[in-house]
Amino acid sequence: MPRKGPLDVGYVWRNGKAVLAAKWYLRGAEVGPRVRVRGRPVVKTWGRMIIGERVQLNSTIATLELIAHSKGTLEIGPRSLVNFGCSIVAHELVRIGADCHIGPYTMMLDNDYHHVEPERRLERPPSKPIVLEDNVWLGARVIVMSGVTIGKDSCI
Repeated sequence: MPRKGPLDVGYVWRNGKAVLAAKWYLRGAEVGPRVRVRGRPVVKTWGRMIIGERVQLNSTIATLELIAHSKGTLEIGPRSLVNFGCSIVAHELVRIGADCHIGPYTMMLDNDYHHVEPERRLERPPSKPIVLEDNVWLGARVIVMSGVTIGKDSCI
């Protein structure tokens, strides 16, 4: 019977590859130990990006996008999972707490990029922080708008 777990050669290879991928794709970020990246995410660290220990970033089926603009901070807390197809963009602040699970195709944008009024649609509004407290679960295709705080242990 084949062995499964930490001593299985396939397990070690896949996890070692994911840890090395994290070092490559997140090279402009502050990265904690044992962070894993699967697939090929788009990562832009023009601002500050902080990735906590044991975070898992999945970009296998659809591309994961993580962007911290020049004055922005993107923080992902320890032991959190960000699934494929997500777009997380920080112009000011996007903070994801510890032990959060972000479902596939979720969007988190701390700027609305334009006003609703027709005469002001070409103006960019100010950014407002997004905060997910610890142990938040966002299901598939959730959109978190600017200025939203989601409380501890919530499920959306």
